[in-house]
Amino acid sequence: MENIGVYSPLTGNLLHKIKSFSEQDVVNSFQTASAAQPEWAKLLPRDRAKIAKVLLQILEKRQDEVLTLLQLETGKSRAHAFEELSGALGAISYYAKVSPKLLKRKKVRAGVPFMLSAYVESAPVGVVGIITPWNYPLTLTMMDVIPALMAGNAVIQKADNQTAKTVKLARDLAVEAGVPETIWQVVHGEAAVVGNAITDNADYVAFTGSTPTGKIVAERAAKRLIGYSLELGGKNPMIIMPGANLEKAAEIAIGGAFGNSGQLCVSIERVYIPTSAKSDFEKVLKSRVDSLTQGASNSFDFDIGSLTSAAQSDRVSGFLDRAAKEGARIITGGKSKPEFGPNFFAPTVVTDLQPGAELVTKEVFGPVIALIGYDSLDEAVELANATEFGLNASVVGDKQQALKIASRLMAGSVNINEGYRATMASMAAPMGGMKQSGMGRRSGPGGLLRFTETRTIGVANNLPIGLPNRAKDYKKLAPLMVKLAKRL
Repeated sequence: MENIGVYSPLTGNLLHKIKSFSEQDVVNSFQTASAAQPEWAKLLPRDRAKIAKVLLQILEKRQDEVLTLLQLETGKSRAHAFEELSGALGAISYYAKVSPKLLKRKKVRAGVPFMLSAYVESAPVGVVGIITPWNYPLTLTMMDVIPALMAGNAVIQKADNQTAKTVKLARDLAVEAGVPETIWQVVHGEAAVVGNAITDNADYVAFTGSTPTGKIVAERAAKRLIGYSLELGGKNPMIIMPGANLEKAAEIAIGGAFGNSGQLCVSIERVYIPTSAKSDFEKVLKSRVDSLTQGASNSFDFDIGSLTSAAQSDRVSGFLDRAAKEGARIITGGKSKPEFGPNFFAPTVVTDLQPGAELVTKEVFGPVIALIGYDSLDEAVELANATEFGLNASVVGDKQQALKIASRLMAGSVNINEGYRATMASMAAPMGGMKQSGMGRRSGPGGLLRFTETRTIGVANNLPIGLPNRAKDYKKLAPLMVKLAKRL
């Protein structure tokens, strides 16, 4: 059995080794899950919801243990780890509350009143394959796995190798709460081997990751005629409106761009500022960014933690080196911080970028803001929309005016006077992307119902007069049926 080494983002030292699952291992997991799923589905939705509520209590009680492991594997600050825990708790709480109502059989208008009754209900799809990345292993797990379980499905989850222990701990806490071990199983290993095995055996697949990999998942799922949802890349803009308070705008930009050191699909990477205010805003933003604290601690001591891997650090450095060669100006940051650890990188602001520059069009996935001036709000909207992505956006300024701008932005989520948390924390609202940023939505009622099939049940009521079966019956009832059809 091959083992995979997992290394600390904070020190570069070996943390632990994990099993590398083979294709057959994944197939075996699906077989055991498929055999166990019908019994789980027989539970009433309210009984499954009770288990979720117990998990909520356990996770809250053991949050220090969870936060410490989360930081150990990701390198994020305690503050950003807590932000992730809050998202996980919110997801569990929401679906524990709403799933019984969402899954309740509903009576709908029948085609012929009195003679017929009609009902609609949601049935679990079977075994759901869920593929989660390393950047938010706890939140994204709970936002996808919990609704799949609440809908009556079994789950096989592919955890990223870097954060597999965090996902496994979350799963073990769910088992402690009452989820059968065979109903939620976690696998990991070589990405292509395990990921393809998930997609090739699941009854539905939910994927979070890069757009190129998402397209592969979509192709494989489509060939099998199974459903899928994808949350993919983003190049998320923030428009600071004329007249906005620059100090407040800078703080909002920092929160939106540097959460988890920018390693977040919905983080702000492009900030658009009126050209007339750009010089003043550069000074304000630099001052705010330079005041951020950075380091490693299991307490709330630092604003920003580490990047999660050497590959991430190299990626960010590469973007900035290429931008500098093209004439971009680094206002602040732009370098690694080895005095804190091997993968720490200074929060960075870059400007004087050419139209179409890499830093304006491609996702960095790191602590980098591209600052760009605009001459009119129409131009700002056009620039914000000039991307293949459409995941998240932000507008800073007067609320009523910002709402008008928000409706013109091609993004699945738009935050007013916030970077990403106003939408991401709203579990009752759908979250997902337009254009190349994904298919389908997580969160909200649809975040659960995507893991179901809709079943319609029609009932012929036991009345003296029923639906016609023979020509003579049609002759008598045809005029009445035409009138009913017109009225209905």
